[in-house]
Amino acid sequence: MPSPLSSTPPAAPYADGKARIAAAIEAAREEILALSHRIHENPEPAFEEVRAAGWVADAVARHGFVVEHPVGSLETAVRGTLRGGKGGDRPRVGILAEYDALPGLGHGCGHNSMAASGVGAAIGLAAVRDELPGEVVFLGTPAEERGSGKQFMIDDGLFAGLDAALLYHPSDKDHVRIGLLASVDVDVAFTGRASHAASDPWMGLNALDALVLLFSSIGLWRQQLRPDARVHGIVLEGGTAANIIPDRAAGRFMLRSTDQAYFDEMRERFVALVEAAALATGTRGEAVFSGGSMTMNDNPVLVDVFDRNLRAYGVEPGPPDPNLGSSDMGNVSWVVPAIHPCLAICDAGTPGHSIQFRDAAATARADEVTLLAATVVAQTAYELFMDAATVDAAARAFDDSRR
Repeated sequence: MPSPLSSTPPAAPYADGKARIAAAIEAAREEILALSHRIHENPEPAFEEVRAAGWVADAVARHGFVVEHPVGSLETAVRGTLRGGKGGDRPRVGILAEYDALPGLGHGCGHNSMAASGVGAAIGLAAVRDELPGEVVFLGTPAEERGSGKQFMIDDGLFAGLDAALLYHPSDKDHVRIGLLASVDVDVAFTGRASHAASDPWMGLNALDALVLLFSSIGLWRQQLRPDARVHGIVLEGGTAANIIPDRAAGRFMLRSTDQAYFDEMRERFVALVEAAALATGTRGEAVFSGGSMTMNDNPVLVDVFDRNLRAYGVEPGPPDPNLGSSDMGNVSWVVPAIHPCLAICDAGTPGHSIQFRDAAATARADEVTLLAATVVAQTAYELFMDAATVDAAARAFDDSRR
């Protein structure tokens, strides 16, 4: 468990200001944790986070942010801005929050903690507003689990002009660097012809057979896939009755890889598998790609600042987790200097996207980590506001990584 925020001296430099941030977050403990638990108890899937987005927007508005909700092309996106008391246009530091849940599971990825920690960081920075130049930009980002909502917000220009984007993620381990797989969602539909399954099955074209064949093809393909590549899916539709040849079947899949060029090859191969399954069954197949997420471009300057501030609270982060997932935070990291550190809310070995992780996201341990994450994110942002040289160094590192 992290050290209590109110009794632990923050890391230098600017320790006095960081202590004021920690005190403000501690003072708002009940508000921040009530938000986390309210979102946890009312899970909403991607693009449907109506209540969570409203609660988040109201929370930052209460602390002086000028809020736009909805903003851009997504009804559940939020932007709040807070001008620093010292004026000027720079820096502009983004504090992010996620709040979508997994269908049928709820907050098995702990996004309730991510939403509350983002709001908590905004509260901490609002408490030192008079000391800040530039602008704090709070972004409530929908649809991380499916659809890559942050990419919509990038396309809408909501990340334009930011000098940094900061977002924590709950995990079963502590680490300040993260690896992410490039990923894409694929909705597949096969269309055939219905007939009586007993009296004249030869009159039908079985769309479910095509979908089963696609799953079989993927299973055989896995032997030749690289170790860091993933293909997985579910059946969405498989027919309406056992005595009717299904004239429609649909599934949803995800493709993932750490290598962008290989990822593009995987997309082509997947389309060929869909076409082959359709050809073999006499049906028509269609694959629709959406919601692409990219690999993570961790900014080393921001990583070091976050790491130093985290260690002051007694947390010793380990190496990046070798078990990789995907996130549209990767997309952000290629347009803005960004970090996506992880802090443990449960014991090591607890699987993500599980009932166990969902339940852990509403425990006392998760609550303390939510407050710790809010504090360290806000203190990292505070250093950027106080030190233009660090902002410039992060920008140079970002430019180098893109080259």
